[in-house]
Amino acid sequence: MTTDAILLRERINWPITTILALLHIGAIAALFMFSWKSLAVAAVLYWVAMGLGISMSYHRLLTHRSYKVPKAIEYFLAVCGTLALEGGPITWTAVHRLHHQKSDQPGDPHSPRDGGWWSHILWLVYCEPNRTRLPKLMRYVPDLAKVKFYAVLNQYFWVPSVVVGIILLIIGGIPLFLWAGCLRTVFSFHATWLVNSATHMWGGRRFETRDDSRNNWWVALLSFGEGWHNNHHAHPTSARHGLTWYEVDFSWIVIKTLKMFGLAKAVRVAKVSSAVVEREAA
Repeated sequence: MTTDAILLRERINWPITTILALLHIGAIAALFMFSWKSLAVAAVLYWVAMGLGISMSYHRLLTHRSYKVPKAIEYFLAVCGTLALEGGPITWTAVHRLHHQKSDQPGDPHSPRDGGWWSHILWLVYCEPNRTRLPKLMRYVPDLAKVKFYAVLNQYFWVPSVVVGIILLIIGGIPLFLWAGCLRTVFSFHATWLVNSATHMWGGRRFETRDDSRNNWWVALLSFGEGWHNNHHAHPTSARHGLTWYEVDFSWIVIKTLKMFGLAKAVRVAKVSSAVVEREAA
């Protein structure tokens, strides 16, 4: 084995790589055990983990404080986020705030300028110098770090997924576990990772931001509205990412519904003039 090969192997984050590999194997196996019941349960859990959890909670609520909800709802949404197995709320929020501070610049943990595959998945697999470590990221999350609930949830974020996995095995056996556990989780992984990679490479740019962020409609459909990424980088605290009627933003629809019932308050929404939209269409 060459010196370069040895160094490459030593840089690999083996725990994360092993978990990702096992989940992908389970996702492939699920395709040979199809049932409409498994698909339906997987779809519901995908919305709970990715839509309510990552998009509405980890991203728009915790990272950017785009709106406020009662603590019971805030904590519930955060638990939903753990079901995506993308880390705890403190870690996820810290990494994303770092991304916004250094977007597509040196220090960005997942920029396509370092390679498309790097931004999609390899930044998680390799222990690079700019690999995110929680101790050095704590300065990005002083608001969450002082909340005991988030400190505990961040440490034991994997527990809700284990509990759900056991329940899936009990009520539906291996097929339901593979579909609503493995395949659903892998699908949500790639939907999130596409926001890191695809929406910094492909799509339109309504706003001239300092990074490469773009609006990508098919990533938006997969990620409940997160694909309107150029809009988001131009207005990061906006709870609404799809800023025109044709930019479908499912998470914004849920937030707006919560607002109608008085459950979401202090909702921040970016204002885009008709002139900006017309200039984009020209």
